[in-house]
This record gives sequence, C-alpha cells and structure tokens, in this order.
Amino acid sequence: QVRLVESGGGSAQAGGSLRLSCKISTSDYYDTRCIGWFRQVSGMEREGVASTLWGEDNTVYADSVKGRFTISQDNAKNTLYLEMSRLKTEDTATYYCAATGLACSRPRLAPGVYNHWGQGTQVTVSS
Repeated sequence: QVRLVESGGGSAQAGGSLRLSCKISTSDYYDTRCIGWFRQVSGMEREGVASTLWGEDNTVYADSVKGRFTISQDNAKNTLYLEMSRLKTEDTATYYCAATGLACSRPRLAPGVYNHWGQGTQVTVSS
C-alpha cells in the first residue's frame, strides 16, 4: 500500500516562492519508482509539472515551469519536494503528488501513468 501526503501549499504573491512536500509511505519502493507533481485547476484537466525517479537525479519538467520549479527528494526522509519560485498567477491550482511503479523506466509527466495519488494541496498566487 502506498500513501502520499502533501503539505506546504498556501498563498503567495506573484514573484514569490513556496515549497511543497510529499511524505511517501510504502512497503515496497518499487511501487514508487516514478514520482512527480501534478496540478489541476477546477474544470480543467490535470497536468504534469515535474517528475523524477526515486533515488536518481533524472528529472523532467513541464515547459511552463522550467527554470522556476525544482523537484527534489530526500531519500532518508522519504519525502519529495517541489520548490516553486518566481510564481505566476497562472500557477494557482491544486497540486498533487503522485507515484507509480508500473512500466516506469524514466520520469513521466502523463497523469494517466500514475496509480497512487495524494489528497492535494492548494496553491494560490495573487498579483
């Protein structure tokens, strides 16, 4: 069983920064081979923001966040992070942490690949 718990959402001004955390609990880390951050605005499809492989440095980012967001992991704490800087109002969304071990040899941004999801944390950026 995999459990993902996000924290760190909140409000920020445009140009500001926030850090999201995702605590990962699992009995088999093969089930969390690919891990990533996704976001969704009400009424719109969920989109991939950043992804990485657990225990590796391989990462991939959506074009909209490249150079502004950084995905990282602390293996000792079983925690995934998303450092968000130079925030824009269009970054406002509910952010989700997700994981999968299914057919995952490289980081993936497609939400359909992932089968474990956190409950989400709201990020609101105001101008």
